[in-house]
Amino acid sequence: MQKLVGVALFLFPVFALAGAQMYEPLSASVRAGMQINVSDKPVKRQQFVSLFASEKKAMAWLAAMSKKLEKRMPNPKERVDFLMTVYYEATRLALDPQLVLGIIQVESGFKKYALSSAYAYGYMQVMPFWIKLIGDPDDDLFHMRHNLRYGCTILRHYLRIEKGNYFRALGRYNGSLGKASYPNLVLSAWHGTWAYPS
Repeated sequence: MQKLVGVALFLFPVFALAGAQMYEPLSASVRAGMQINVSDKPVKRQQFVSLFASEKKAMAWLAAMSKKLEKRMPNPKERVDFLMTVYYEATRLALDPQLVLGIIQVESGFKKYALSSAYAYGYMQVMPFWIKLIGDPDDDLFHMRHNLRYGCTILRHYLRIEKGNYFRALGRYNGSLGKASYPNLVLSAWHGTWAYPS
């Protein structure tokens, strides 16, 4: 499937302005931990709701984020499935879901089939070398859940390397470590557009 989409994108590309994660060798233990993270099953509604103190709070978050995303993702079912998956994949790795939404806004503009000039794929602009490092050869980086799972796993990895420094971890994520523009854009989107009271 990814090969067919790749051919279609070659003919009709949807380019993203994102950078590219840099390949860095991983220790066996880091690789094993990351492999577990990307092999999880798809999120279900019950799993999403269970992450909140109550169903009411879960639905309030979903409604607030859905309203903000409506213009970029007009299909309600697609939007709800996307938001529940973002929330689940982010929180299972102790990431703020609004941070992940900020990354997606800057990386791909919420375009599922975005492809950067460095050949990073999908919503979170994941580089294909990650499949070889931590995934399965059949993983499709244009598949919403695969893409979000990889992206969140990679971000968590970079936050560990940078000891929780978001600015530097975001630079690594984008392949622009040491440059301020990308981290500043994401941090602004996180605390601006996607801000949500805890």
